[in-house]
Amino acid sequence: MKTVLAVLALIFFSSLAGCGTSGGGKTLLTVDFRSGETLRYRFVTDRQTEVDWGPVKGASQSSQNKGHKIDKFADLMDMVVSYTPVEVDPYGSTTIKATCESIKIKRGQAKGRADSARDPVETIAGKSFNFTVGPTGKIQDYSQMESLIQQAGEKAFRTSTKDGRIKDPDMTDDFICTQWFLWDAVSSIEQPLKGLNISDSWNSMLSVPTQMVLRKARTVTYTLDEIRQTDQGRIAVISSSYGPAESVPATWPVAYKGPGFMVSGTFGFLQGYKTAELKGSGEELFNIDLGRTEKYNQQYEMRLRCHLPMGLGGVIPITVRQKITMQLLPQDNKSQ
Repeated sequence: MKTVLAVLALIFFSSLAGCGTSGGGKTLLTVDFRSGETLRYRFVTDRQTEVDWGPVKGASQSSQNKGHKIDKFADLMDMVVSYTPVEVDPYGSTTIKATCESIKIKRGQAKGRADSARDPVETIAGKSFNFTVGPTGKIQDYSQMESLIQQAGEKAFRTSTKDGRIKDPDMTDDFICTQWFLWDAVSSIEQPLKGLNISDSWNSMLSVPTQMVLRKARTVTYTLDEIRQTDQGRIAVISSSYGPAESVPATWPVAYKGPGFMVSGTFGFLQGYKTAELKGSGEELFNIDLGRTEKYNQQYEMRLRCHLPMGLGGVIPITVRQKITMQLLPQDNKSQ
């Protein structure tokens, strides 16, 4: 996959030298796959959501809630996905077969109640999908992945429609967040052939998975902080910072198709969700010499404002704290 980039980069840097300009020590970041080599990653999304119903007589007077009634919700997805190149084109795109080896979902509701229902996204376990990726890591064909996402999303709806079309909680958005934006830190570099200097920054957008059905995104500013020399190769340390995005790209997938529907539970009861604040940070370790991400972590806090239906009350604040991690597993590691 790197052949074309290597040739073009050689021409580019040769032209700079001819103009009396050195490369300035710039570093090329490109994604690489090797025929017959399977890479296995573990993804974990951990979300804590708090709904503040306001002051309630008799509620505990802690410094945090000040006598407010607070409902807490917890969602955890732990997933292992393997990626195997099935068709490598050194002059263009590579076709990758992704296999979801396992998905474990753990969800807790307010007051410690556990949700024992099987999450629809767990039906993806054991399934595979192909996608194509360019040498910079930009995915070019998502069609099979999108089909799998929509199949899982459809299973979130109740079979009975006597009370209308109702969707139960699911973590399909978390699957999208981990798979739709693979290698985003590298693939979003605007001019990859020019390379990067230490402290260079660039921008992108990532999704915001939630319990409620919201089309939310976060802006991302990536920065190449340093390059570490290790026995496994040069490691690019890429930091990231997040903020609220005004809109969501139309090209992003929609998990739920069909006519209008209602969301069950607390997050269907509340209405008019608006983002008041979103901030956070993360770090990615990218192996420059092997052309692959070793691991990343992302964490952010989003504050929402919503209200009760039919004007029954004032503003209801919601706080979402999200952690997302990806870790390359050892080649011989076949378990989580």
